[in-house]
Amino acid sequence: MTDNPRPGIDTSVPHSARIWDYWLGGKDNYPVDREAGDAVLRILPGIAVSAKQDRAFLGRAVRFLVSQGIRQFLDLGTGLPTVDNTHEVAQRVAPDSRIVYVDNDPLVLAHARALLTSSDQGACDYIEADIRDTRAVLSEAARTLDFDRPIALMLLGVLNHVLDDDEAQRLVADLLSALAPGSHLVISHTCDATTEELDGEAMRRAVREVMERGGTPIRARSPEEIEALFAGTRLLEPGVVSCSRWRPDPSPWREPEVPHFSGVGVVPEAP
Repeated sequence: MTDNPRPGIDTSVPHSARIWDYWLGGKDNYPVDREAGDAVLRILPGIAVSAKQDRAFLGRAVRFLVSQGIRQFLDLGTGLPTVDNTHEVAQRVAPDSRIVYVDNDPLVLAHARALLTSSDQGACDYIEADIRDTRAVLSEAARTLDFDRPIALMLLGVLNHVLDDDEAQRLVADLLSALAPGSHLVISHTCDATTEELDGEAMRRAVREVMERGGTPIRARSPEEIEALFAGTRLLEPGVVSCSRWRPDPSPWREPEVPHFSGVGVVPEAP
């Protein structure tokens, strides 16, 4: 584990990307992150499994998008690099894929070089920006991506840090307005649904635990609230579901439901 902080990185409070890294078994986290992560695990013992399922969803979603002819990806809220990042999955299947990552976290920036290892045929770029500054994000991304052609807009585990519903919906709408028809929107989001397998109140307690420790503000949303973020797209089957159950790989066993929900929508042709 990392215990010697890099310059400019605040290790006095937990950070969501580093907690996530801890749950995934990574090494780019600090004692304060592990303490917060363990506190959440005591409330939600399956959260580490959920983190791994969310990462697996990314892989399935990217492979699906490539199968639909998508060769451009705008990945906002990149997080810390781990195995099978967006560009690795995409370029493994389609080496000419072009990927732009966006984040404003100094630890992520310190690892940007790892994200920038592209295939010779494709391209990979990193933008240091707040995703709320959509004008800057789109302007910088246009250096690498052709906005006249379809792009996959990846918003995995990032809109849950935009607490206001209207702001989250405006942010997505602003980004979608710049995309060509045939583009896709991919979202995964912390969910507080209560089902036979999920305890929504436990998720809300876990969110409060992290925030009371000074961690990154976070908002769990219901499946209906997450679906509202897809306004302006045609939501593909199976809709907004637990990320473990979005087009899972063939298996004789049903995947367990986890409290991160996801979906994929497509930008339709203008009427």
